[in-house]
Amino acid sequence: MSNAMYNKMWHQTQEALSSLLDKESQKMMEPQRNQVFIFQMLATFYIKYVQIFRNLENVYDQIVHPQKRILIRKILDAVMGRILELKNEMVELELTEFHYFDDILQDLKLAPKYQVKPIPLEEAVKLIQIAERARQGRLRAMFMKQIYLQEYRAKQARLLGDKVADVSAAALRIQKVWRGFHQCKRTEREREKEMIFLGMNPPPLFNEVSAAMIQADRLSHLRNKVQIKHEEEYRDALVTIKDDLKLTEGPDIKENLQDQIRHWFIECRNLTGTFPDYPNEEEGGSALIFSNKTPQQVIDDIIASQDEEEKTKKKKKEKKEKKVKKEKETKETKEKNKQEEDEMWKMSPSVFLHTMEEGNSVYKDLWKNKDESWNFPQDYDPELIKEDKRKELESEIRVQVDELMRQELKNLKLAVSREKELPARQGKKKGGKKKNKKKGRKGKKDKDLTVDRTIESLYKELVEEGLLIQALKVNLSDYIGEYSYLGTSLRQVSIEPMPSLLDVRQLITLYGILPLGSAAVHEKAPLVKSLLLAGPSGVGKKMLVHAICTETGANLFNLSAANITGKYPGKSGLQMMLHVVFKVARTLQPSVVWIGDTEKTFYKKVPHAERKMEPKRLKKQLPKMLKLLKPDDRILIVGTTKRPFDAELQPFCKAYQKIILVPRPDYASRYVLWKEIIQRHGGVITDTLSVSCLAKITDGFTQGHIVQVVKEVLTERRLRQQSHKPLTALEFVASLTSMNPVYQEEEDSFKVSAAHVSATKACHTRHLHPPLSMHLDSALSSEIWKCEIWGPQYLLALAIKHVSSKS
Repeated sequence: MSNAMYNKMWHQTQEALSSLLDKESQKMMEPQRNQVFIFQMLATFYIKYVQIFRNLENVYDQIVHPQKRILIRKILDAVMGRILELKNEMVELELTEFHYFDDILQDLKLAPKYQVKPIPLEEAVKLIQIAERARQGRLRAMFMKQIYLQEYRAKQARLLGDKVADVSAAALRIQKVWRGFHQCKRTEREREKEMIFLGMNPPPLFNEVSAAMIQADRLSHLRNKVQIKHEEEYRDALVTIKDDLKLTEGPDIKENLQDQIRHWFIECRNLTGTFPDYPNEEEGGSALIFSNKTPQQVIDDIIASQDEEEKTKKKKKEKKEKKVKKEKETKETKEKNKQEEDEMWKMSPSVFLHTMEEGNSVYKDLWKNKDESWNFPQDYDPELIKEDKRKELESEIRVQVDELMRQELKNLKLAVSREKELPARQGKKKGGKKKNKKKGRKGKKDKDLTVDRTIESLYKELVEEGLLIQALKVNLSDYIGEYSYLGTSLRQVSIEPMPSLLDVRQLITLYGILPLGSAAVHEKAPLVKSLLLAGPSGVGKKMLVHAICTETGANLFNLSAANITGKYPGKSGLQMMLHVVFKVARTLQPSVVWIGDTEKTFYKKVPHAERKMEPKRLKKQLPKMLKLLKPDDRILIVGTTKRPFDAELQPFCKAYQKIILVPRPDYASRYVLWKEIIQRHGGVITDTLSVSCLAKITDGFTQGHIVQVVKEVLTERRLRQQSHKPLTALEFVASLTSMNPVYQEEEDSFKVSAAHVSATKACHTRHLHPPLSMHLDSALSSEIWKCEIWGPQYLLALAIKHVSSKS
């Protein structure tokens, strides 16, 4: 794709963003009551922003113009932040981390979804009967045809004689065999085409990279090289163009500034009778007066301010009388409005909308209709650099001019007034400022326990202690799974669906990768300091932790209970360990602090075998660590657990801000997993290998089980035999028999734990504790197994019901 095509994509994306901003500004002003309508609105905005984000990401990756990329990156960060804000709105609205948009995607025609209209049972039975009778009729007709042909051949043989019969029978046999063979091949080809058309089988040469893809990949790499080259030239031009402007235009700028300020001195003297006070350097100097104004405008402002002073004196008296009347009226209206506002939902204000609108206006003013016929290679635009550098140069020269003009103003005042007390007063003012500066220096700072040590030495120490480990090179795309297409349908019948693997992957992107990858997004977006991944063994929790580090380039610190055993003993040692870890993590951010088997940190009761390990060392320190993290600290604490039900609930909820349930794979995810993992390990999938059969019989098995089975079966010897002995499903079944799956009861316990924790957090955020969070256990044990709804909204309602019944 050429630069012109990427420019066109950028223009189309900006138009889509502009229309979306207009729609959102209208919707934000409209308070709503219907929760379903609110979610539909938020989800629609969310999906459209994700589309814009993907297009901008592609454009930013491939456009080579350095100045365009600066603007695109600014808008891209704002779009990422808005996506996180909308996600946070949906979480607060529905009290769940997982959301399903299959119905909205269908309405927007963005994803395929196959639906079957429900029919009555009697009609369904009738259809099945019709189909079965038709099948039996076809079979009966075929048998009768064969009997008829046999009788006909026998009759012909008797009429024509033995010799002729033998020749014709032989010819018929030859024709029959050839036509049968020919028709079988034709049928196989047609069936293969049909399966490819339906998407059940991959097209030919599916796994081979086409020449067009190779060429596109090569051009992409070349464009990245050009991008780097243009960036370097742009940085060099920033320095050289500024130096040239300083030589050519610097003296003129200095002279014009001095003339403006002198003109201001004289006009103020003529209007007010005295010379004005010169603004301090801290206030901005003369820029405070002449910011985007001509000298005549400054004079007009002085005259207008004098007139306003006289008018304000008259208005003050009138306002005092009106205030008393208004206060009585507003008290009554406020009480009514409060009751209405409590019932109405209104979208919270966004931090990123202003940035997007600002970037969009810059695009419209500068790039939308810009003629770039002269700039075919898409190098930097020197005129734009000159405009920016003129402002920068003017601000630098203004500081020098202010120093000269302050002295000139001082001399003018001395010459006119001939007062000797003025220097003494100025000296007192200067002395007063020094005192303020001294006061500003006094401030309490956090104690640095390693002031005399370098970051390199601390880094080395953590590596040697095994607290700073190397993250595995795992991309998030390696976490294979499929979407949940029935999420909305299940929720419509009051069943909370089990999240799919790609739902989990999406949350990892939103809460882990986007904030850590962009400092601007992390600083302004809803802050997520800690994340908990809960799920049975083998579902890829550790893999997701390593994927976060790989995608963001983050350092990985391992503070698992087993890993810190015996290291930095005692309270002072623990304090030193955490100080060193977070000091290095802040300096070399982004960073991920991983706490594996985090339920051990919050044990209800420590097992006797683990008492020597001291698993609860971080229990009191973890909340303190979270409080110390600020929005500009790109540090994420990630905990992983396979037994969350062993943890004490209250501190567990406080420590982890977001809880993500990582489930065992469903049928669709298992089907994709089997195909992908077999191919990655060198296996060839043919018609003899039924992947759907493997996906069906491995219900309850995790990704770890599937990988282990594939490694056991696909040995080097078996891979060499594939050409004459294709793979079959039976080979993989034998290895599965020795493994224990994740049973439904275990998965349900994870689901209940996740919902329980979410409901408890909802109690905390809505200030309903105590007593609601205390009654969740008893409410769960008495009624949770009677209902198929597992969501935190239901648990919250269940707790409220339990409390009201007790009271």
